[in-house]
Amino acid sequence: MAKTLQLEFANATGKKLTVAVEEPRENLTVEEVEAAMQQLIESEVFAVDTLAVTESVSAQIIDRNVQQLF
Repeated sequence: MAKTLQLEFANATGKKLTVAVEEPRENLTVEEVEAAMQQLIESEVFAVDTLAVTESVSAQIIDRNVQQLF
């Protein structure tokens, strides 16, 4: 199984940016993810169309099960 933590942000004009983190820690809490996203927003490390992201839109863990046939 492959897990990915997908974080979605938006800038002031509503344009969105998605950041994916491979193999996130198993016991993540909503509070931890929200706090981390807020830190990323405050640090202004991400931008969309030269505008820094200003809000967190969503966070989800995607769990993929791949069965290789050959």
